[in-house]
Amino acid sequence: MADGQARTALVTGAAGRAGRALALGLAARGDRVVAADRDVAGARETVALIEADGGTALAVGVDVTVLNSARALALTAADFSGERGGGGRIDVVINAASDAGADSAPFTEVDVDEWDRLMAVNLKGPWLVTRACSRFLPPGGKVVILCAAVAGGSARAVHSAASEGGVIALARALAEELRGRGVTVNAVVPGAGEPDDIVGAALFLAGPGSARITGQALVVDDGRPFG
Repeated sequence: MADGQARTALVTGAAGRAGRALALGLAARGDRVVAADRDVAGARETVALIEADGGTALAVGVDVTVLNSARALALTAADFSGERGGGGRIDVVINAASDAGADSAPFTEVDVDEWDRLMAVNLKGPWLVTRACSRFLPPGGKVVILCAAVAGGSARAVHSAASEGGVIALARALAEELRGRGVTVNAVVPGAGEPDDIVGAALFLAGPGSARITGQALVVDDGRPFG
């Protein structure tokens, strides 16, 4: 990236509360933001807020559970960087698209279709998006994955707890594979609070101050025990 050129940051789930806050935070730091979501109208609202503050952003529709959709998103984000000669770049990927699941239930009563949907969004989604974006990640690139489940999981939300553990394992595995390219991958695990609580942690992991941090799960739970 040439000196003075803004980073290109991709945020999935940008129509949601946490994704929108992250997109706004990245734009406030001067990044060009690609706000992606299945809810395209919501993504456009996020872009309108960024542009109202003088930032630069683009709304893109995506289904993170479909490889071709993730690939199309990555190509659009890379092109948005404006770096034509090198095929484009994506400096930051924040996977904030998530499904928290329905109300808690014993593991024997969790609906199978709901399990599959939640795993597809929370676990398959960040894998596919990171996979599609990996070719455009430069040295120093950042990948952050947000867990949908609360830290510690729940005995009555086995599907959420399982997806949380999967996301942490995914971040560690991706960190190992991308370490040689100088790309960091980390997860953020929220507590039982407001979605905006995780924004500071995610922006730190997406920033220059976390260059030596990779393969980690940063828990943001106000020090409260769960279980």
